[in-house]
Amino acid sequence: MADISRRDFLKKGSAALAGMIATPTILQASVLNDLAEKKKKTGKKPGDGKLNILGVGIGGRGAANLAAMETENIIGLCDCDWKYAKHVFEKYPQAKAYSDYRKMFDELLDKADAVMIATADHTHAVIAAEAIAAGKHVYLEKPMTLYAYESRLLTKLAEKYKVATQQGNQGASSEGTRKALNWLWNGEIGEVTRIEAFTNRPIWPQGMAAPTDKPAIPSTMNWDAFIGPAKYRDYHPSYTPWNFRGWWDFGSGALGDMANHILQVAFKGLHLANPTDVIGSSTMLMTDACPTAQKITFRFPARPNLPRLALPECELTWYDGGLRPNLPFNIPAGKKFDGDGATVFYGTKDIMVVGTYGRDPFLVSGRNPQVPELERVVTLSHQQDWIRACKESPETRVKSAADFSYSGPMNEVIVMGVAAVRLQELNQWLHWDAEQMRFTNIPADAKIRAVIEDRFNIKDGHPTFDRKYSEPIDANEYAQSLIIPKYYNGYKLPDMPK
Repeated sequence: MADISRRDFLKKGSAALAGMIATPTILQASVLNDLAEKKKKTGKKPGDGKLNILGVGIGGRGAANLAAMETENIIGLCDCDWKYAKHVFEKYPQAKAYSDYRKMFDELLDKADAVMIATADHTHAVIAAEAIAAGKHVYLEKPMTLYAYESRLLTKLAEKYKVATQQGNQGASSEGTRKALNWLWNGEIGEVTRIEAFTNRPIWPQGMAAPTDKPAIPSTMNWDAFIGPAKYRDYHPSYTPWNFRGWWDFGSGALGDMANHILQVAFKGLHLANPTDVIGSSTMLMTDACPTAQKITFRFPARPNLPRLALPECELTWYDGGLRPNLPFNIPAGKKFDGDGATVFYGTKDIMVVGTYGRDPFLVSGRNPQVPELERVVTLSHQQDWIRACKESPETRVKSAADFSYSGPMNEVIVMGVAAVRLQELNQWLHWDAEQMRFTNIPADAKIRAVIEDRFNIKDGHPTFDRKYSEPIDANEYAQSLIIPKYYNGYKLPDMPK
């Protein structure tokens, strides 16, 4: 689909561009010339103090993010699905519209200060990397990336170019998260050696074979732009919008989608990083779709102690798809589990339960301790706190709650866990070398396969199974492909900073 002109796309009568307020300040001629040159380069009115923001992937979560950024100048919008994103294009008539982010970047990136990215997950890294390398601040929806290598790359690029970043796990800026962190860091539940977490996701289809029919690509869909760096496959409405989360090429299932929301207190509070071992299992593992339910366990080594909290070895287990841990305690009167999911911290002094997004933490003992504020109080929205960070000097900037320096290493571990699920046929704990980003104990001759299609029939009163497997492939090569992606269609990432 070619980029559609706004005149053809937007309905007549769209709101006119609001006038900009003139600044009355009298400046020396040389300063005026400097500001005029800046306006020419960026398209931003001198002295308005606002960021010029580009939005990529605006029909879903991107719409909510943009609504929270309306204090700034939204100068360009891009979505490969103009039907899904129509309401957003209409809401911001002053922004130039695109269906391919590459064209928007060619025309507007030099005029922008920041980029909001909420595309399908498989395109997060390549879009964010280009923006960061151009010196632009980035707000990136979760999961940050699909592959561990991509997460580390974005983390290092952000550090190199000194830009303000934020992953879209908005609970990191919440009062509940801060309360849970303060309890942990004040030693209220003691040392934590066991964590269990679960989610009610997926709420989108998973566990199925890839569709075989080939419907026509809608005129409002730029399918090539959606595919991006993934291996090409024919269009089908099963893949997008929204349901991309359930397909390996485009998403990472419930773990990738929700763990950044549910585990963020555990990672930040207990300084979790670089597990030594991981093992995953699931319902039937398919070649194309993520499984309907899974369980993943990570083992973390001891970390340097905090002033009031020791950090010994720790085991974290994740459940999704209706699976939940068995709880060896009764929930206090008046408390309940968050229906979307929760994390349970088993401490030597108490047990703490924290809901999805950090909601409504409570202690199983029933205590509600009043403790010092040990975590920064975020008074703005998650998006506005990122905007605040964008406007601060890199030398004095207060990082936002989900800055890539924290969320990058967390997402790196999460998507490594996704890889462990896809390697479950090995039936073993996998030793993880974080520095080299590889599993070190897969036997040299190991092979691995997955189910392409699973059929079941009753024939003459007897069950008949017809399960089609993929061809066995080298397990070590396959494992590495789940950590460092292969990009197709001419897309590429910048080199990893040293």
